[in-house]
Amino acid sequence: MSTAAALIGLVLTVFGARILVTGHAPALIARSFRTPREAGLYHLLFGVALLIFVLGTTQLTDVAAITATVIAVGLVAVAVVYFRPGSRSRSHHVD
Repeated sequence: MSTAAALIGLVLTVFGARILVTGHAPALIARSFRTPREAGLYHLLFGVALLIFVLGTTQLTDVAAITATVIAVGLVAVAVVYFRPGSRSRSHHVD
């Protein structure tokens, strides 16, 4: 389980970083976010949070694992609050 979760976290991190570097997101992703930057940060934060959580729970002592978990939850909270898909109204001009 932890290996699969770490792999998913790594894929999300690389995917988010690629969007941020290139400035382009796949069409399906781009439609869900206002900007490619928001899409990239959303996926990057989720990926890093998952990596921190998995590494913390599998490799660290109890106190460090709890700290890693709190940091991971904080990163997910930032992603959901600031970069959530469809979280802000999109401006559409109706003529």
